[in-house]
Amino acid sequence: MQYRLFDSFSKTQITFEEILTAYYDCRKNKRQTANALAFEINYESQLVQLLEQINSGSYTPGRSIAFIVHKPVQREIFAADFRDRIVHHLIINKLNPLFERKFIRDSYSCRKDKGTHFGIKRVDRFIRRCSKNYTQDCYVLKLDIQGFFMHIDKQILYERLESFIQINYACNDKALVLDLCAKTVFNNPTKGCVIKGDKSNWKGLPRNKSLFHSPSGVGLPIGNLTSQVFANFYMDAFDHYVKHDLGLKYYGRYVDDFVIVHSSKKYLAKLQQKLSRFLQKELHLKIHPKKIYLQHYKKGVKFVGAVIKPNRIYIANRTKGNMYDRISMFNNIARASKITPSNIDALLCSMNSYLGIMKHYKSYKIRKAMIRNGLSPWWWNHVYLSGSAYKLVKKKRKPLSKHVVNYSEGYFDYSFQTETCFYF
Repeated sequence: MQYRLFDSFSKTQITFEEILTAYYDCRKNKRQTANALAFEINYESQLVQLLEQINSGSYTPGRSIAFIVHKPVQREIFAADFRDRIVHHLIINKLNPLFERKFIRDSYSCRKDKGTHFGIKRVDRFIRRCSKNYTQDCYVLKLDIQGFFMHIDKQILYERLESFIQINYACNDKALVLDLCAKTVFNNPTKGCVIKGDKSNWKGLPRNKSLFHSPSGVGLPIGNLTSQVFANFYMDAFDHYVKHDLGLKYYGRYVDDFVIVHSSKKYLAKLQQKLSRFLQKELHLKIHPKKIYLQHYKKGVKFVGAVIKPNRIYIANRTKGNMYDRISMFNNIARASKITPSNIDALLCSMNSYLGIMKHYKSYKIRKAMIRNGLSPWWWNHVYLSGSAYKLVKKKRKPLSKHVVNYSEGYFDYSFQTETCFYF
């Protein structure tokens, strides 16, 4: 791991306005977390201190929190300290506009106005165009990079970043930005990290998907903003190779999943060797040998949570299975008589996130069946499903008369009532 250190930062300074903007970006949707609340108690002085460290070159990343998530699949996550996440936003705020000019249109992850839905629609359009609106044969090649984040070579990444910044970044604080990039890229989050949960949570996670088992100088932590954007930058060379050097216009990538549509199956079969050689030589990455898909477009292709077939797009079974699991969990809460305002809010957030994904595709019957028939009747005292099955909505409590009618061993309270009656 080698990178150039800068001796003096006296000529250039990052401003307080820039660090404040990064702080506001960082705390969006994270304001109620423990780290964010602790930082916010005295955020102005903490920002001033952080800014002084950045401008003097004395900033060093703090320790991360490591934990395992199981949805949608088992993954190892490293959450950086809140002050480090501010630095990540500062870096990306400065570099992302330059990255966007370089990235191809068909790189979909972590980009404004892109994302999964955009990527799915683009691949669907590729198939339509290549098959002349489903009148001619064409084939879909889908590949996946093995242990992508855990095999990113930090030295290659930083050398490409340094070259890019030297050429394209015109502001006077270039040395500071390079210094922050180096410290972020070469930081080892496993050193001194805090393990959240139990170490047994790592059971079943392949060694090649854990930074704890990655070779020195290899691997970026999943969970950091910089990791997501730098991963896009890392793969940009491959994107341009496929699009421009090979001249393949029907190509799209989301993180480490990429799809190529072509009229010749033989060409796609031979193409795999070229792609593999480029990835190995230039980026030290390998194509996953068990995740190679090459089929006629009529067979359909699964891409970022959806199955694309002629004239229709379905939700993948894994997404539906995860939604069923969440419904089952909330039904257990209802059976245990633990329906509280916070659990109602959790139900709405969880179910509406799935409904929000599913409404983009042909899934009306599935949405209605999964929610209406799957959710426990106890929940319908508190929520209702919108007419188009797009959203779960909390029922409003309406003030009525304040009469109380006694029943045996209990009473009926009319003072506040939803659309249904509650007995207690």
